[in-house]
Amino acid sequence: MIRVDGRQPHQMRPVRIEPNFLEYAEGSALIEIGKTRVVCAATVENRVPPHVYGTGKGWLTAEYAMLPRSSPQRIPRESVRGQLSGRSQEIQRLIGRSLRAVFDRDRFGERTILIDCDVLQADGGTRAAAITGGFVALGLALARLRQEGKLSANLLRDHVAAVSVGIVEGVAVLDLCYLEDAQAEVDMNVVLTGSGNFVEIQGAAETQPFDAERMNQMLDLARVGVEDLIGVQRSVLGTEAAAR
Repeated sequence: MIRVDGRQPHQMRPVRIEPNFLEYAEGSALIEIGKTRVVCAATVENRVPPHVYGTGKGWLTAEYAMLPRSSPQRIPRESVRGQLSGRSQEIQRLIGRSLRAVFDRDRFGERTILIDCDVLQADGGTRAAAITGGFVALGLALARLRQEGKLSANLLRDHVAAVSVGIVEGVAVLDLCYLEDAQAEVDMNVVLTGSGNFVEIQGAAETQPFDAERMNQMLDLARVGVEDLIGVQRSVLGTEAAAR
């Protein structure tokens, strides 16, 4: 099988994460995976939602949006339409769940970290990029709180990252670009921790069902991809902001 960009089935696209991309956010990162580019920003607020108030625990949530010209055709702003699409709601909930899985809220106090993920350019895998870059923004924000004396411990229990996998032309492939995603027989997103534990698996047969063997092939590829992504996270965060 020859992929549209010449990669082997097990190869990621080039990955780059630029930390502190935004001047004013407590933590931020620009993540580029191939032609997909997402800006992730972490904001710390001294409040929590009603369901957390009075518990002494913190909270983490996320928002996700695609900018109007992040795709070949202009995407109307959801704020102008007056409501979030079901897709945006589902993705931002996924980002929040993924990051909360490795964040020790019990020791954060009644504060909220909001992770904003804005897609500058979409070429497949935007939710995976948002999770992976969002973790870096979170790590930088927590490191800043420690440096300012507002936090006494590292509250990240592990790294977390996500990647897309699928079946294209009968072959299991890693990190689908848009053209591959559009023609995939199976499309899946996998969120994993640095220790190899699953946080979430989202997958569906687009054209035909798949068996357990195919499933295992895709999960094996996902592990390879997430290992690469976490390696980039570690190189960016260093020892100061990295998870234990």
